[in-house]
Amino acid sequence: MQINNKPLEKLNIFSLGSVQMRTFHITWLMFFVCFFGWFGLAPLMPTIREDLGLSKSQVGNIIIASVSGTIIARLLIGRLCDTWGPRKTAVRLLTIGSIPVFLVGLANDYTTFLIFRLAIGTIGASFVITQFHTGIMFAPKIKGTANAVTGGWGNLGGGVTNMVMPLIFAAIVGFGYTKSEAWRYAMIVPGLMMLAVAFLYHRYTKDTPAGNYDEIGHNVQKGKTDWSVLADWRIWALTLAYAMCFGMEITFDNVASLHFVDSFGLSQASAGFWAGIFGLMNLFVRALGGFVSDKVGAKQGLKGKGTLLALVLLAEGGGLLLFSHASSLGLAIFAMLGFALFLKMANGATYGIVPFVNQQNVGLVSGIVGAGGNLGGMMFGFLFKSENISYEQAFTYIGYAVIATGCIVLLTRFAKQPAEAPVKAQPQPVLAD
Repeated sequence: MQINNKPLEKLNIFSLGSVQMRTFHITWLMFFVCFFGWFGLAPLMPTIREDLGLSKSQVGNIIIASVSGTIIARLLIGRLCDTWGPRKTAVRLLTIGSIPVFLVGLANDYTTFLIFRLAIGTIGASFVITQFHTGIMFAPKIKGTANAVTGGWGNLGGGVTNMVMPLIFAAIVGFGYTKSEAWRYAMIVPGLMMLAVAFLYHRYTKDTPAGNYDEIGHNVQKGKTDWSVLADWRIWALTLAYAMCFGMEITFDNVASLHFVDSFGLSQASAGFWAGIFGLMNLFVRALGGFVSDKVGAKQGLKGKGTLLALVLLAEGGGLLLFSHASSLGLAIFAMLGFALFLKMANGATYGIVPFVNQQNVGLVSGIVGAGGNLGGMMFGFLFKSENISYEQAFTYIGYAVIATGCIVLLTRFAKQPAEAPVKAQPQPVLAD
């Protein structure tokens, strides 16, 4: 079999014959199982809230902790991908990150649960590895689509988690354990999944199509980070955009079950099902955003990609406003599907731009923008924490913020340099040499 040691120009999702496609599938699987560890507690929060006697403010702090720990981790992981390589970085993150997932069941009060939730949040940095590693394996003309598919299928874990964890919880209760014991034992499952994928990542992936960093003599100026990228306004516009789309996604993953239980009187299992539908849309919608971004970019360059991102953000904000004022479960679900469509397209469209902003610091830029998503989730958490703001009001405020961000992105000149405009003319990433 002929070995192709260059980035692929086609995405054949049914193939495992090349290191590029094996890496493609294992990277999204990694992010998928990390979602189980990261948000496995979210659909069980109605039970945990009762078991630990948590107030609304305390639940809000837990939501904030679950995403704030990822902010610093994503910045760090982006740099480690540049230095260690994505393979070693992924294996170490999965292995170390599984520890608080296994041990969160030892929490018996608000403080210890909050600490564990903060520690678990660091595994959300796995997203940066997914995007970084996929970006190395595929050529520029299909990079946005490949990144969007891996990111979307990884995010799919958020939907599956909301559906599956209540079932695991119910099965454990069926074996005669109390509810207080069941949610604790249920978290053993995602911990084991993370260790299994760590083995797959170590065994079947490479850092680049040509081999691992230490095999190909990859050189990086260790310890020196090119912070000059922070002067590029485009990176901040993308960071803000990702705060509004992915930040809203992880916020909704955290509060959806509680919202459906409290506002519409659903059971924990039913609430988890509808919250899961939100996440399941990642099966194709984030990929759609990346695909459309690539098509627009082929004709209009980064300017067209930026316009697309702005438009889907504006549509996401409108859908959120409709959801916030929904007076019935049916209308709420309809509005949820609407804003979810554009939110997840915005996720894909954002990372359809990221790999082209600074070719020499792809990991760092990916980490900065990725951290923005969690920063948005953290800030939104303060709205849901407040005793004076209802969940409906919080969704309204976020809707207006998303619309404002869409306007900012629309005014941002992504094609700052003429040479950057035609995306198909971009040089190969340095890590693919």
